[in-house]
Amino acid sequence: MMSLIKDILPISHIVLDLDVGSKKRLFEQAGLLLENDDGLSRADVFDCLFAREKLGSTGLGQGVAIPHGRTSAVKNTVGVFFRLKNPVSFDAPDGLPVSLVFVLLVPENASSQHLEVLSELANKFSLKSVRDALLAATSKEEVQLILTSAN
Repeated sequence: MMSLIKDILPISHIVLDLDVGSKKRLFEQAGLLLENDDGLSRADVFDCLFAREKLGSTGLGQGVAIPHGRTSAVKNTVGVFFRLKNPVSFDAPDGLPVSLVFVLLVPENASSQHLEVLSELANKFSLKSVRDALLAATSKEEVQLILTSAN
């Protein structure tokens, strides 16, 4: 199966050891990165992620979260991967704070692709070997490889 993640996660969208103290700050950083890299409005990105989070935590458990949302601000699905320097609280089902975060923004009309990417990410992150490798990775290239290679 072709990795959908590869198309939406350029090296410039991988940030290692980001130092943020909260979910809110994390979303601000996602907005900033996408504004600088892709010309999106940081406010649009933040509002989109925050609105989705209000419906229920996107924390999966095991220290992983996949904040996501649909927005007219993007024409194509975009992803950003953050590894946090210190885990932040995410109201995850298992109560554990989160240090591996994949932000996903999809165009308003892209329904099936959205679900396919979410499912691919959830499957990857459910593997302890993948989580451990992401925590141990020393370069963005290594992270990209882990996230885009077949499980």
